[in-house]
Amino acid sequence: MAPTLEPLAKKIFKGVLVAEFVGVFGAYILFHKMDKSQDFRQTMSKKFPSILEVYYKSVEYSGMYGIRLQDQEKWLKNKS
Repeated sequence: MAPTLEPLAKKIFKGVLVAEFVGVFGAYILFHKMDKSQDFRQTMSKKFPSILEVYYKSVEYSGMYGIRLQDQEKWLKNKS
């Protein structure tokens, strides 16, 4: 009789579940940090502009406008 794959399937399922949890938790932490710190958003704009764009779009989609404009105004003032 061939061994069943059930234990292997359970291990794979648990691994996928843990990876999903870590991913969602990491995304939440990143969003929270970007939401609270304009300086962190500036760092993100230099290193990962596409992630910052997703943040801006999600915030604007939720009905809070003006964060992008405030950031750009502050960063322009700091440049000069």
